[in-house]
Amino acid sequence: MVRAKLVKIGNSRGVRLAKPMLEVAGLADEVEIEVAPGVLTIRPLAHPRAGWAEAVALFQPEGLIDEMTATRFDDEEWSW
Repeated sequence: MVRAKLVKIGNSRGVRLAKPMLEVAGLADEVEIEVAPGVLTIRPLAHPRAGWAEAVALFQPEGLIDEMTATRFDDEEWSW
């Protein structure tokens, strides 16, 4: 546990976090902060599409349930 002082930053207050603490916590330039009475929780910013590229790389098209089949639209209505 580390003790820190709140420092004045304009009309706000901030906490200085040492580089080793940031590295251990995995914090970078942007964070999410959750507030509850008497508690601030700081987490790395969650990226909504994190891991998508890796998931696509693992995709196996032969793992589909059904083979592609022509529909009535393909057979009767579509023309080039």
